[in-house]
Amino acid sequence: MRKFILISIVFCFMACKQDQVIQPMEGNFKLDGIGNEEAWSSVDWQPMNHVWLGDQPTSDDFEGRYKVLWKNDGLYVLSEIKDDILMDQYIDPLEKYWDDDCLEIFVDVDASGGNHQFNNNAFAYHISLDNRVADMGKDSLPHLYNHIRSRRTTSNNLSVWEVYMPMYGEDFLHGQSNRAVELKEGQQIGFAIAYCDNDESKERENFIGSMPIPGEDKNRAWIDANLFTKYHLVSSSN
Repeated sequence: MRKFILISIVFCFMACKQDQVIQPMEGNFKLDGIGNEEAWSSVDWQPMNHVWLGDQPTSDDFEGRYKVLWKNDGLYVLSEIKDDILMDQYIDPLEKYWDDDCLEIFVDVDASGGNHQFNNNAFAYHISLDNRVADMGKDSLPHLYNHIRSRRTTSNNLSVWEVYMPMYGEDFLHGQSNRAVELKEGQQIGFAIAYCDNDESKERENFIGSMPIPGEDKNRAWIDANLFTKYHLVSSSN
C-alpha cells in the first residue's frame, strides 16, 4: 500500500510539474498590433493575474492575457491589456520607465536561470506605450534595445500588443553587431510577461505578472531568472 501511495504521489508531482510548451508560428504574419493571423487562433490565451507589486486590481482597472509562438528567428508575443488609464509621464524613455504603463517581457534563451540584473544572462525588456524598449545593461545603466519590434493598437480601454523578439545569449554586446540565437524544436527557454500599471501616480501602482513568485518580495524577476516559467519549443504535431 505504501509503495502504491508513493508511486501515485510521484506520478502526480511529475504531471503537475510538467513544463509548458510553445507552438510554432505558421503561415503569414504581419506585426501590426491587430493579432488577426490564423496562427494566433491555434493557441489558447494565458492569464496575467499574479500580483507582484501593489494590490489586486479590479477588472475595470486591469486585465491582461497573452499568447506566445516561436520561429527559428525568435519569439512572437500577442498580449491584450485592459487598462482604464494609460500613463506615460516620462518623455525620456530611459528615465524611470518602469513607473509608466509598459509591457515587460522576460526571456532566458537557454533557461539557465541565475542572476541577470546587470548582465545578459537573461533580459527584462520594458516596452513603452510608444514601442521603445529599455533594459539595464552590463554597465548598470539603462539602454534602448532596438532589435525588439513592437506594435500597439488601442480601442477604448483595450490595447493589443504584438511583439517580435529575436533571442540573444549572455554574449550579447549592446550597440554592436550580434548574431541572434536560432531557435530549434526541443529547445527549452525561460519566459515570463508582466504589465506595469500606473493610474496617474508618480510611481506604478500595480505590477501584474504571468507566474506566481514565492516569498514576500515578489518584484524579483528583473534580477532572478530562476523565477521564469520554463517552456519547451515544440512542433505543431505535439
